[in-house]
Amino acid sequence: MAISTKTFALVSGALVALLGAFAAPACAQSTATPWELKSDMGYAYDRDGKTYSYKMGTSNAGELLKGAKKVPKGTLFFIGQNGQLYMRSGPYLEGDGKFKFGPDQ
Repeated sequence: MAISTKTFALVSGALVALLGAFAAPACAQSTATPWELKSDMGYAYDRDGKTYSYKMGTSNAGELLKGAKKVPKGTLFFIGQNGQLYMRSGPYLEGDGKFKFGPDQ
């Protein structure tokens, strides 16, 4: 089944994986865990704030790429207290490699 770009409110290879991490129970952020993203999957965050993953085909890949933008390296995605998805470019690690916005200790 081909996926149209109209199906996606936002398409970024990382969104659903990121949101899944936020939905998991809170645990100590002593180490970061890598995302497991797949090249044949599309991830969406719709206008109602729901997340989806889709198995993608190649028949309309050109249409999918129209208007798409690469996510810059060094981008942090997070859910605000209002439930809105945000992204922030810029430093998010301390000089010692610890997460700058981690839990208070």
